[in-house]
Amino acid sequence: MHKAVERAAELLIACFQKGGSLLLCGNGGSAADCAHIAGELCKGFLLPRRPEQAFMDAVGEPWAGRLQQGLRAIDLTANTALITAIINDIGGEDIFAQQVMAFGRPGDILLGISTSGNAENVRRAMLAARARGLATIAMTGTGGGRLAQVCDLLVESAQRETRSVQEEQIGQYHNLCMLIEQALFR
Repeated sequence: MHKAVERAAELLIACFQKGGSLLLCGNGGSAADCAHIAGELCKGFLLPRRPEQAFMDAVGEPWAGRLQQGLRAIDLTANTALITAIINDIGGEDIFAQQVMAFGRPGDILLGISTSGNAENVRRAMLAARARGLATIAMTGTGGGRLAQVCDLLVESAQRETRSVQEEQIGQYHNLCMLIEQALFR
């Protein structure tokens, strides 16, 4: 397994154990990957994550047992109303940085995905995250682009072509989610 993926998992496990959140951003296919990662973390991925008995008792209805323990993974690409307001009022390059200002707290982690590593709105989010006390992880293609200069941890693909980078990243973030889930829900 990729050493940087293992290190990213260690950082995220520690973050989640302290009640922190993962913020995710990227453009195009990388935005879809953000939604995918959030989906794997906010509910069970490979392991059952039954709610605690106290929760089920408090709800008091049988359907509560179907719910799954989740981790705080916030997809910054998903809120269309907020994103379009930021574009209109502040600027498109700042769509993720503004959300980091609103949602990011010291101890949280920002994961920015860019196949080239040069997405300016992701770079600005990384800078805002660092200023707010968040750790930053970038997932990119070979070399890391401009994100390599502003992230705390670079998870780079060995590929250069967008399609190939994205295909490799799917495996990387599935492994990341698996490691997190095994550590926190086994």
